[in-house]
Amino acid sequence: MMIREAKPEDIPQIQKVRNSVKENILSDPGLVTDKDCEEFLFQRGKGWVCEMKNQVVGFSIADLKENNIWALFVHPDFENQGIGRKLHDIMLDWYFEQNKDFVWLGTSPGTRAENFYRKSGWKEAGKHGKDEIKFELTHKDWKNKEI
Repeated sequence: MMIREAKPEDIPQIQKVRNSVKENILSDPGLVTDKDCEEFLFQRGKGWVCEMKNQVVGFSIADLKENNIWALFVHPDFENQGIGRKLHDIMLDWYFEQNKDFVWLGTSPGTRAENFYRKSGWKEAGKHGKDEIKFELTHKDWKNKEI
């Protein structure tokens, strides 16, 4: 397993992972375009991929413009191997080097993602969109996380 910064040529495999998930499914895969991915990866923030045997099996993207975690997904065939945790931690270490305030994200209720974020120290901060839970994490809470 190798985690590295995402490159433009990773976008097709990032899209494949994003569209393979069983929770937090896009209602229309066309809603997130390759151009969107490129903008969030290289103009608005930064992203990372987890690669196994030259295949992207997970990715994360932080958006500095909106103080948001835009994406954190692992292909279902590679779940429960610590990939999401590693991508999460690398992304947040970087994010909080850039921004000492807070970061937020939205996820569907009743999902493994909701449990993951709660266990990771994220605090519920209301609703996002029509039916997502909004979570926030402060620099202070991230810095003081238990190791």
